[in-house]
Amino acid sequence: LSVFRSNSDIYAQLIDDSKGQTIAAVSSRDKDIAAQKVNKTEKGKLVGAAIARKAGELGLKDVTFDRGGYLYHGRVKAVADAAREGGLKF
Repeated sequence: LSVFRSNSDIYAQLIDDSKGQTIAAVSSRDKDIAAQKVNKTEKGKLVGAAIARKAGELGLKDVTFDRGGYLYHGRVKAVADAAREGGLKF
């Protein structure tokens, strides 16, 4: 589970490292998440919950969390916490 954070958005991808292939991706720019008028941290929570749902549909439960060099607080932490609540194990 790789996280990328820009100034305005946050992105999460499930990546298969052995194949070098993205399995699923969610971002705060997706229509259902962008339509909600909440702050950036809340959008991070929505992204984390959405990526956990997609992982569940694919049958994934254990992932490695890659924060991409960003500090583990704010939006990055919100994505991780929501993904854990959604059933993913880091």
